[in-house]
Amino acid sequence: MSITQQYLLDTYRARQLGEPAPPAPGTHDWQVVREWRDERQFRAVPAGRPARHRFRDALNRWRRRPT
Repeated sequence: MSITQQYLLDTYRARQLGEPAPPAPGTHDWQVVREWRDERQFRAVPAGRPARHRFRDALNRWRRRPT
């Protein structure tokens, strides 16, 4: 059963029982990613590692390289 089929089945059941519909798949994906990143940065500080943004730092180095 796909995610979409499961969502439709859950929505149907919720409607039959008079409950609120569940959130659509993918609704909170970016929030989860942000929370995971924040948690990783937080854990880096007590472990003695710099809380850095690796991708952002690499992108900035690439943009600032001499031509």
